[in-house]
Amino acid sequence: MLDLTQDVRDLTAAVVDIESVSGAERPLADAVERALAALPHLKVERSGETVVARTGLGRPERVLLAGHLDTVPVAGNLPSRVEGDLLHGCGTSDMKAGVAVALRLAATLPEPNRDVTYVFYDCEEVEAERNGLNRVAREHPDWLAADFAVLMEPTDGEIEGGCQGTLRAEVTVRGKRSHSARSWFGVNAVHGIEPVLARLNAYQARRPVVDGLEYHEGLNAVGVRGGVAGNVIPDLCVVTVNYRFAPDLSIAQAEEHVREVFDGFEVAFVDAAPGARPGLTHPVAAAFAAAVGGTPRAKLGWTDVARFSDLGVPAVNYGPGDPNLAHQQGEYVSLTRIVDSERALRSWLTT
Repeated sequence: MLDLTQDVRDLTAAVVDIESVSGAERPLADAVERALAALPHLKVERSGETVVARTGLGRPERVLLAGHLDTVPVAGNLPSRVEGDLLHGCGTSDMKAGVAVALRLAATLPEPNRDVTYVFYDCEEVEAERNGLNRVAREHPDWLAADFAVLMEPTDGEIEGGCQGTLRAEVTVRGKRSHSARSWFGVNAVHGIEPVLARLNAYQARRPVVDGLEYHEGLNAVGVRGGVAGNVIPDLCVVTVNYRFAPDLSIAQAEEHVREVFDGFEVAFVDAAPGARPGLTHPVAAAFAAAVGGTPRAKLGWTDVARFSDLGVPAVNYGPGDPNLAHQQGEYVSLTRIVDSERALRSWLTT
């Protein structure tokens, strides 16, 4: 059983050592549920391998701390080990250190200055339809009701506001098939993607400021497919592009921008996810930023804060892990960063 009263550094190691690869989170979810259910100041509920615990103090504000329990596949990096100030192991940075911080706060803050909802969810590292937070938002949206949310994603102890949106599109170039020995009878579709690539090479990405934070967009080719056989002029070539867009654009606006960039070409959209505005203008967020300190920055990537945004809950990313170490075999987290994160969040919830 997890001991939520132990030092947060030891608690992090204990959480890391319960293997929880996406789809196999049950042992850790069971341990989290048992530990939280033993606390009389929390109401604990569960959906699949997602555990939600809430205070019910009648405070005028409610905040939410969320972290995913799952990790990428283990790569010979369990059990955890300590070397100096570093805790090594699968999921240490992404994001079991953040989970441990939230668990310790849940156990040791029976009367925070705001009501708090703690969410520990499954399947973040895999396809969206399996995401536990997405499932709870769909089936139990009342569990996620809050004035402000903090997603304990690894940010190296800095506040990262909102997130970028993302979409993928396929730009298709068509030609005419022929024998390669008589290529002049055909039109080579692979050769025809040259202007598509030229537009990408000449593309000037926007760097808009949204709610005080600067985002840096990107439009890039991420795949090319074409060709029939070694002796055939191809009649079809498809360039897959990925557009990472700032949260001042909707998905519809982002799609329209991509159509404009590739005007004259056949464009089909494969998938998309909206961004989320930083949410730092809310008074609760301002208090959070003051307690944590530092200079907030834009989240250059997509995270589950977008799901909170869809629910009308402003949210930020904040956690002790280093995002650059996520998913690496040599993943680690600074023990000092873990302690600092717990101290900052405790200050926010008590002063």
